[in-house]
Amino acid sequence: MFYVVLLAMVAGFLALRLYSVLGKRSGHEQPLPKPAEERVGTVAAPRTVERAADARELAARPFDSTTEPGLRAIVAAEPQFDVTRFLEGAKSAYRMILEAFWRGDEEALRGLVSDDVHAAFAEAIEARRSQGQILENRLIAIEQATIVSAAVAAGEARVAVRFDADIAAVTRDAESNVIGGSTSDAVQTHDVWTFVRTVRASDPNWILADTDEA
Repeated sequence: MFYVVLLAMVAGFLALRLYSVLGKRSGHEQPLPKPAEERVGTVAAPRTVERAADARELAARPFDSTTEPGLRAIVAAEPQFDVTRFLEGAKSAYRMILEAFWRGDEEALRGLVSDDVHAAFAEAIEARRSQGQILENRLIAIEQATIVSAAVAAGEARVAVRFDADIAAVTRDAESNVIGGSTSDAVQTHDVWTFVRTVRASDPNWILADTDEA
């Protein structure tokens, strides 16, 4: 159920680019590959066919192969965890958080991000207001979302997602003059956002705890 809440609501601080863009430049269920010992006894396919199948599987995976141990640890701690559903929720959170920041809605951000990230957002929003600046940014598309790290430590699950997206970023002054960005061109953005959640907690929310440039 925490995926549903994440879809509905969803420690370094934000880089300076957060102030204007928050980033530099997706569906059936996709279970994790079985461990090698669970595949023992299956009929071996011809090597060329096996390699082609492996290549297709790797290309389709929404996570880096090095994250498999961490994802398995999360599944062991949270049996309901599903990679595909998590990523759909993460993409929804990405859009919701960006749009809330761009319009300066600190209250909307409060339930979606950690205290430290919220403080960084609030500081950036206040700096923007004090200068009379307005952001007219739009998330055009999320081209890809890939899990790049995952782990469970001290009862907390952490999943880092790389977002490759296109964002139209425009900054206007108090007189509505464009002082940054472009009204016609989108910027390719690449970010890694880390989401955390206390495993088996009554609170089903995953919270944004860190952002970084990919």
